[in-house]
Amino acid sequence: MEATTKPSAEQVEREIGEQLDQETFDPPSGFRDKALIGDESEPEAAARDPEAWWAKQAEALDWFEEPDQVLDDSEAPFYKWFVGGKLNASHNALDRHVEAGRGDRVAFHWRGEEGEERDVTYADLLRDVKRLANVLKERGIQPGDVVGIFLPMIPEVAVAMLACARIGAPHNVVFGGFSPDAVKERMEFSEAKGLITVDCARRKGKAADIKPAVDAFLDDVPSIETVVVVRNTGADVPMKEGRDLFYDEAIEAAGEDCPAEPLDAEHPLYVLYTSGSTAKPKGILHTTGGYLTGVAWTTKHVFDLKPDEDVFWCSADVGWVTGHSYIVYGPLMCGMTSVMYEGAPDYPDKDIWWELCERYGVTVFYTAPTAIRACMKWGISHPQKHDLSKLRLLGTVGEPINPKAWLWYWKLIGGERCPIVDTWWQTETGHIMITTLPGAQYAKPGSAGKPLPGLEAAVLDEEGNEVPAGEQGLLALRRPWPGMLRTLFKDDERFKETYFSKWDETTYFVGDAARKDKDGYFWIVGRVDDVVNVSGHRLSTAEVESAIVAHPRVAEAAVIGQQDEDTGQSIAAFVILEGEDSEGGEALEKELREHVAQRIGKLARPKRIIWTADVPKTRSGKIMRRLLRDIAEGRELGDVTTLREPGVMKDLEGKFAGEEE
Repeated sequence: MEATTKPSAEQVEREIGEQLDQETFDPPSGFRDKALIGDESEPEAAARDPEAWWAKQAEALDWFEEPDQVLDDSEAPFYKWFVGGKLNASHNALDRHVEAGRGDRVAFHWRGEEGEERDVTYADLLRDVKRLANVLKERGIQPGDVVGIFLPMIPEVAVAMLACARIGAPHNVVFGGFSPDAVKERMEFSEAKGLITVDCARRKGKAADIKPAVDAFLDDVPSIETVVVVRNTGADVPMKEGRDLFYDEAIEAAGEDCPAEPLDAEHPLYVLYTSGSTAKPKGILHTTGGYLTGVAWTTKHVFDLKPDEDVFWCSADVGWVTGHSYIVYGPLMCGMTSVMYEGAPDYPDKDIWWELCERYGVTVFYTAPTAIRACMKWGISHPQKHDLSKLRLLGTVGEPINPKAWLWYWKLIGGERCPIVDTWWQTETGHIMITTLPGAQYAKPGSAGKPLPGLEAAVLDEEGNEVPAGEQGLLALRRPWPGMLRTLFKDDERFKETYFSKWDETTYFVGDAARKDKDGYFWIVGRVDDVVNVSGHRLSTAEVESAIVAHPRVAEAAVIGQQDEDTGQSIAAFVILEGEDSEGGEALEKELREHVAQRIGKLARPKRIIWTADVPKTRSGKIMRRLLRDIAEGRELGDVTTLREPGVMKDLEGKFAGEEE
C-alpha cells in the first residue's frame, strides 16, 4: 500500500463515525460467489431434519466403524451422538492427511516471542505424536486416564493433546497464565495420572520458572505418576528420578509406531475446567465423535476455509476452549495451515500481529474484541506499516463486540473487503453456535447473528415462554447438538442443576441475557450468573472472593464485574477487613492484587478495591451482588428494605462515588 493512500487517524475516526448508524453490512462484492455457503439453503435443509443433517456432516470424519444411531436421547439431558461409531481424533487430525500425501503441508507456522521460527508439517506432528503417545503408554497411562497439560503456546502443546487423544487418555489443559495453585486444583479434581509441562515459560522478554513451581505441589497430588518436561528455554530445573522425563529425550528413545486407538464416539476426549458460580471450577467433559463433527463443520464453513488457499490464524491460547477447537482440532481436521504465536500482541512491538499476518500470508484472522480495542488505542500506524491485502475474512470471539470496534476492525484490518463473523459460543457448547455465515448472511455490528444450521436458540422468560422480538430475556438452546458437553466431570448432578433445571431437560440454560430482533439476529447482553468475563475469559466471582478472603487481613469479600472499555468487564472487589480497621490503603491494595494473582492468575486481579464495613445481604445472609452491580453502574436501587441492613447501601453509594472521583 502506497503511503499516499493511507488515511489519517482523523479521517478514519470521521469515517467510522459516519458509518456507526449503518445497521447492516452485506458480504463484500465477489465473496459470496466463491463462498462455500452462498445462500440460505444449508440452514433450511438442516431445519427440516436436524438429525439427518448432522449425520451428513459426520461423514466428513474418518470412522473406523460407522455409527448405527445418530442421536440417543433416551436419558436426556445425558445425550449421546453417533452411537456405535468408532474413530480417533488424532487419526482425523493427522494420519488421514499424511496418508493422502499431504504430509509435507505446514500445519503450524510457529513464531517464538523472540523471533524464533519453526514450520511444523503434518508429518512432523504425526511423528512426534506417535512417539509421545508411546512414552505415555510405557508409563502406564491407559484409555480413560486423565493427563494434565500446562504448556505455553509452543508446538509441543498440540503434540501433547493429540498424543493423549491417540491413546484415549482425556487431556486436561490448563491456561498458561494460571497460577500453580490453580493447576494443582485442576489436577486434583481430575485425578490426573500424568502431567506434561515446561521448564520455563516466556512472556514479554521474561521467563517464569514453571517446573520448580509445579514441583511445589506435585507431592500433594499422588495421582500424578509421570511428569514430562519440555525444554523451552533450556533452564536448569530439578528432575525427580523415576517420575520426571525430559520431552526431547523421551521421544527420541520411544518407538516410532503407535496406531491410533479406535475409540467409541462417546469416549471422553478432554476435560476443561471453567469458572462457575461457586468457588469450585466446573470440569466440562467433551467426547470424541460429536465434538469433532461440530468443530470440523464450523471451522470449515464459518471461516469459509479452503485448505489449498488459506492460512488461518486464531490468536487465542490453547488453554481456553477457543484454542482447543480453532487452533488444534478444527484446523488440523480440515487440513489447514495455521499460525501459532507464543507471545503477547504488543511484544516485541505493537505491530507484531500485523507483521505476522504479512509474513505468513494470513487470509483468515480470528481474535477477541478486547484485543481489537487495545489495537485501537495503540493507533492506526501499527497496522498501516504492513501489507494486509491477503486477509479475506475476520472473526471475533469471547464477548460481544461494540459497533465502533467492529468498524475499526472492518476498515483498518480488513480494508472494507473482509466479512466479519462475530461468534457466540461457550466452553460448554464446544464450538461456534451463533454467528453469520459470511457468504450467505449480512452482518449487523454488535449482533452475534443467527444460530448455525442444525441448532435452535431462543430468548425465553423465567417461565420458558419466548419473549417478543426486541425484548430482553434469557438465552436458551432448545435442541441437543453433537458438540455439546456430556456432563461435568464426576458431577452429573451439578451438570443437570446448572444447565437443565431452569426449564426442562430438553432446554439448555446458557446463563446469558439476550434479545432477538425482528430479523432473527441475536444480541448477547451478558452473564446473568455470578461470572465475570474479563477479556473473554470467564472467572467465577466466588473463586476470586475465596482468593481474597484467604488473605489473613480479610474477613469477607464480594466481587462483581464492571463494564470496562479495555477488557469488556473488569473485577471490582468490595472488601471487609478483620478487626476495627475498615480502610486498607494502597499498600494493602497492591498486596491483595498480587495475592489473587498467586492463587488464580494475573487475569483475576481486581482492577478496583473498595474498602467497606459491610455488603448488602438478604436476611438469610446471601450477598446481593445485583445491588452492588447497580451501584457500580449508577442504576436506581429501588426497594432495599428487605436487606438485613438497609443502611449499608447508602454508605456504599458514597464510597463508590468517592472511588469514581
